[in-house]
Amino acid sequence: MIIKGINILNFKNIAEASLEFSDNVNCFVGMNGMGKSNFLDAIYYLSYGKSFSNMPDRMSVNHEAQFAMLQGEYERRGERLDIYCAIQRGKRKVLKRDGKEYQRLSEHIGLLPLVMVSPLDWELLRGGSEERRRFIDSIISQNNKEYLAALIRYNKALEQRNSMLRDGVSDALLFESVEMAMCVAASLIHDTRSKWIKEFTPIFHNLYTAIAGDGESVTLEYESALNGGTMAQILDANRQRDAVLGYTSQGVHRDDIELRLGDFSMRKIGSQGQCKTYTVALRLAQYDFLCAISQHKPLLLLDDIFDKLDAARVQRIVSIVSRDRFGQIFITDTNRQHIDEIITHMGGDHKIFEVANGVATPLIQ
Repeated sequence: MIIKGINILNFKNIAEASLEFSDNVNCFVGMNGMGKSNFLDAIYYLSYGKSFSNMPDRMSVNHEAQFAMLQGEYERRGERLDIYCAIQRGKRKVLKRDGKEYQRLSEHIGLLPLVMVSPLDWELLRGGSEERRRFIDSIISQNNKEYLAALIRYNKALEQRNSMLRDGVSDALLFESVEMAMCVAASLIHDTRSKWIKEFTPIFHNLYTAIAGDGESVTLEYESALNGGTMAQILDANRQRDAVLGYTSQGVHRDDIELRLGDFSMRKIGSQGQCKTYTVALRLAQYDFLCAISQHKPLLLLDDIFDKLDAARVQRIVSIVSRDRFGQIFITDTNRQHIDEIITHMGGDHKIFEVANGVATPLIQ
């Protein structure tokens, strides 16, 4: 799958842009703060219907404008697709495929598989458990509509239960009806996440080793209250506590992944280089996983990934992303040397854009 071109209007600091892309490698080079990452985020937005940073939609609209527009032209298994997104302050976001508006954003998820490696991935290590759950959910949901539907049902029921707890509702039958929906959805979510961890971990370990070299062992451990019981048992055990707290204290909405380096937590002992290697390996493993189950080569967006890495690790990453298993790639960097190294390794067609103050100018090769 490839994106042939994109039209942008009033998106962050990009007032207006119309770019045509190489089917192979596309690079954005320029100083920090000029808007390189915003071009990648515009592409991300068309795949997921939201910003990579998870900021509110209104924050993606240029502060001097009332609306923003994104339009991308794609080629997917020989089929041409036109994806349009309009964001207007104070109104509902509009997302269309070939001129037809989606009624639910979930209908679009998975159509245009994409993986983005970004400095914001630091939050996978340092942030709260919601960051790591979002990581799991975004991968599984792209090719498992049943899982996505279960997540939506669970979160809706969770919101209802929390509202009842806050309001002091004591109707047992009402709680039973809401909790039944939670329990059915939670069972599917937990089973799917457990299976995913087992399949994903060896892919991740191999990529981490390929970047870091031998001598460092990494693992992922799934932490969930459902590892030791059913959702129904967990709700019953915490019923009085939840009533006092006013919210549901345990369940799959509290799941986490323990990211380990050897026998220790990576977030506690990892150096900057090790942490960066860990997050890059997680994202590249995400790419391999999605590619295997979807039979599509996702778009790969590499946003300033070489910072905080030594020369040896940079060289290994360049070697990995230069392999044939990757499809269309987008790269941002302040260092033109990194860009030239990747282009040299990959060969073939490419485009380089110089970015200054939200304007991307194609460089003549």
